[in-house]
Amino acid sequence: MKDVKKRGASHRWKVLGVGVAANASFAAAFSGIPATAVWIRSDYRIDTGTLGLLLGMLGLGIVLSELPWGLLTDRWGDRRVLLTGLGSTAAALVAMTAWCVPEAAHVPGAHALGAGFLAIGLLGGSVNGSSGRAVMAWFGPGERGLAMSIRQTAVPAGAGVGALLLPALAAHAGFAWVYGALAALCILSAFLTICWVREPEASALRAPARAGQHDMPRAHSPLRSAQVWRMVGGIAALCMPQVAVISFASVFLHDFGHAGSAATGAALVAVQLGAACMRVWSGRWTDRRGNLNAYLRACAAVSVALFAWLAATTALFAHVTHSAHALPLLGDARFVRFVLVALLVLGGIAASAWHGVAFTELATLAGHGRVGTALAMGNTGAFLAFWLAPSAIPMLLSVSGWPAVWFAAAACAALAWPAFARAPGPTDATVEMVVLSHKPKRQARAGATV
Repeated sequence: MKDVKKRGASHRWKVLGVGVAANASFAAAFSGIPATAVWIRSDYRIDTGTLGLLLGMLGLGIVLSELPWGLLTDRWGDRRVLLTGLGSTAAALVAMTAWCVPEAAHVPGAHALGAGFLAIGLLGGSVNGSSGRAVMAWFGPGERGLAMSIRQTAVPAGAGVGALLLPALAAHAGFAWVYGALAALCILSAFLTICWVREPEASALRAPARAGQHDMPRAHSPLRSAQVWRMVGGIAALCMPQVAVISFASVFLHDFGHAGSAATGAALVAVQLGAACMRVWSGRWTDRRGNLNAYLRACAAVSVALFAWLAATTALFAHVTHSAHALPLLGDARFVRFVLVALLVLGGIAASAWHGVAFTELATLAGHGRVGTALAMGNTGAFLAFWLAPSAIPMLLSVSGWPAVWFAAAACAALAWPAFARAPGPTDATVEMVVLSHKPKRQARAGATV
């Protein structure tokens, strides 16, 4: 039995590795494809408004499918849903490679491209809740914040890979290579799922809780929890500035900042790598202090400040970036570009550094047996932003320009701040009562297995 426990304790890191790989492969698609926005616009011969609608189809597909996939995960289990989702997403990408690649003789219409992006979102939405449920099942409360934050680093890490790789492929090899590379990543993640993802045999395989930390009680459906829905609203609101950076940073830097593809790619990679590092650090830090909600509110407040600063800077320096002459007190165009890139990167990191902590809190609020549903609710809110923001940004641009886009991002982050306040209620007391009522049984069971 000790050997079984030892293998189980080690195996949970393999399960976490699969969760990271699965999320990274899908993140490379839904965040990497927007990084090729300039090439999509030119190769598919569409305008900026149509581009925004098409990129929004990725988010719409995830919004529509997340909750059904989450409910199915709680019923079927992690392994089946992960394999189904990864395999079907790879098939959709292969189909796009065959039928939706622009060529000199034929350019696919916007409807075909939008349908392909929608299919990627519908099928790839399975990855988020199922991989999160697997991680929550294998890790105890003393390590869940760190484990979920590591899993969530897959999103900026995968997006960073996509931002670094896909624009180069789109520019020099064509979109067949873009879709083919993404399909290969999904197939690799499916293979790792076959090898390593299993249901834990017993709760004894999980890491023990630290003092003051408790396991999740079995709870009613999170669909009926006002506190869970408020967290979902905060997640959706704080995702809006993140999506604005992911989806339109390349267009902003190209059209407004006159930055080259290398500088644009470097800025997007910096956002994703910075967010990945912050997610790992925040998971460990909140595990030790138990201050998840305070951290979430701090991320919201910092995001408000940075995006408001970016908006003001964009408005102030607009004429400098389009002029060969510099204002004496403000520096030349290179300095302006540096300030804009720095604020964009810092704002993108602040708006992306909280996901692991937020989803850990969301799963804990939902309770044991409902993790898939709760994570799906959170991801539905997150990808609602991935649908709405790319569609709204071109309209704001046409009316008021880039300063309005960044001020709107700051306003959305401000809405998240009150949503992350943990309301006093019976939740903590309920958790404590459940843990205390089951403590003798757990101790007896632990003694029997040693």
